[in-house]
Amino acid sequence: MTFWRMTLGQPVFTEHFIPAEDGLMLYARDYNSAELPDAGLPPVVCLAGLSRNSRDFHPLAVSLSSNGPHARRVVAIDYRGRGLSERDPDSSHYQLPVEAADVAHICAALGIGKADFIGTSRGGLILHLLANSNPTLLNRVVLNDIGPVIELAGLLNIRDYLSNHRQFDDWEEVSLYLAHLHGAAFPALSRQDWDEMAQALYRRQGNAIVADFDPALVNGFKDLTLETQLADLWALFEGLKPCPLLIIRGENSGLLTMETALEMAHRHPDATLLEVEGQGHAPLLHFPGPRQAIERFLAKPS
Repeated sequence: MTFWRMTLGQPVFTEHFIPAEDGLMLYARDYNSAELPDAGLPPVVCLAGLSRNSRDFHPLAVSLSSNGPHARRVVAIDYRGRGLSERDPDSSHYQLPVEAADVAHICAALGIGKADFIGTSRGGLILHLLANSNPTLLNRVVLNDIGPVIELAGLLNIRDYLSNHRQFDDWEEVSLYLAHLHGAAFPALSRQDWDEMAQALYRRQGNAIVADFDPALVNGFKDLTLETQLADLWALFEGLKPCPLLIIRGENSGLLTMETALEMAHRHPDATLLEVEGQGHAPLLHFPGPRQAIERFLAKPS
């Protein structure tokens, strides 16, 4: 199923509802899917963080899809259990291999054979898998605050605040909560930024405003402790070497250390590293610094 979402009489993005291979309905936004002036530019596929969704990328997608002669088709995906994708009755399916297969399936359904990818946090981990399972799908890759080494303390912090299934009465309350929760790591954000983040991460359900993901998503992280040994992903990172790579790290990130980011840049033959001031995990990409870096990176000839 496909729908148009309009603003001032102009189509901003197309909404696709695509059944996964197991029948679960998945959602994707498709910006500028009409034929573009330069048909040689690959589309850009945006993959969000663990509990986040396609709305995370809306300002960046609007910018990339309306960037004059460099305008791109941009597709942003809701993983199963997030945003407008259907909740999975089996929470054990909320795992990276299933989500990577879903991404490849959506790309095939939308006629995308090769694309530039932007992966925030979990989205970047999915790209590690796709680089090895579907290497011809990846052209250029942006990893936003994620790499082969994940700081366990940061992951536990994410698990803990996602486990707090708090409900809110109004949007101002959501914005203030997010600013209280993340403000120390994101001093660069304004009140308007927190308002926009609230609208991206939450939705109204009846009389309450709730986080826009299946609470069962956290089930797979319940057994994590500071003694847990996380998988070594350096072998999967090797699969990204054929793709030009932009590594973005939040200055105050608790998930990706500068040591790991530098090692990624050292091991990769064509990598650029950008640290975003005043932001933590994960940086908002529509801010001028990261947005301009992404635009320059994507504009380079392949």
